[in-house]
Amino acid sequence: MYKPIVVNKRKTWSLITVFLIFIIGLGWLFSRVYPEYSFILPVAVIFSVISSWISYFYSDKIVLAISRAKEIKKQDNPYLYRMVENLCITSGLPAPRVYIIDDTAMNAFATGRDPKHATVAFTKGIIDRLENEELEGVVAHELSHIKNYDTRLQTIVVTLVGVVVLMSDFFLRMTWFGHRRRDSDRGGGQLQAIFMILALILAILAPLAAILIQLAISRKREFLADAEGALLTRYPDGLARALEKISHDAEPLEVANKATAHLYFANPLKGGVVSKLFSTHPPIEERVRALRGMTR
Repeated sequence: MYKPIVVNKRKTWSLITVFLIFIIGLGWLFSRVYPEYSFILPVAVIFSVISSWISYFYSDKIVLAISRAKEIKKQDNPYLYRMVENLCITSGLPAPRVYIIDDTAMNAFATGRDPKHATVAFTKGIIDRLENEELEGVVAHELSHIKNYDTRLQTIVVTLVGVVVLMSDFFLRMTWFGHRRRDSDRGGGQLQAIFMILALILAILAPLAAILIQLAISRKREFLADAEGALLTRYPDGLARALEKISHDAEPLEVANKATAHLYFANPLKGGVVSKLFSTHPPIEERVRALRGMTR
């Protein structure tokens, strides 16, 4: 069970390193084309950091409100509450607040900036339709997200994506309105034209590349949470069976949207091939295969 954890942690940080190098390279290239606009990168970073600061401290409240989740106490659902408490004791985590979403679709999510300010939410569908070991696997998966600070990591990644999108948009707008640097007196016209073409190509493709890197990081964190959830319960097959049941559930989660989809246990948005390509979650078949591989 430990091998998938080590591999997915390494891949996650490798992707983040590539992301940072990509942003620095993009900023450097834009600065070569428009040295008079050297403020592009700092402005993009500051704007994204402010947005992320708001998201960091208030995203849990926003997500819970969007999802129409209601907080419960132990007397409201002793079965679920005790399951969360017992797994928290096993993992050494403080008990998070527990919420229920009044929806028959099967799903769950965790949010909060750190384990002390964490929340887990479950749909009525997933509580009612999963067996004890299966629901326990889902709870362990969500607690693993909290333990690994995945919601904080996603905030950082969203910040990086925001920087790339802002820089690309700014550059394209300048190009569209015909702003050009005149460098004829320095004899660098041909080199400048090469930089211009490269920067224009990157400006168009950068947002797509940034989003794909974000999705790759999100998918690796799902594999990591699966592995650590299985390690917590010592029963990978329970989580695998839960995923299989959810894969056969064609009902979309009504309260979910593209902005919150990455938080959920399984992709709450049902769609075709294009939707799966840009999904924040790896295919359920791959997750089940990885879990079943741990028992061999």
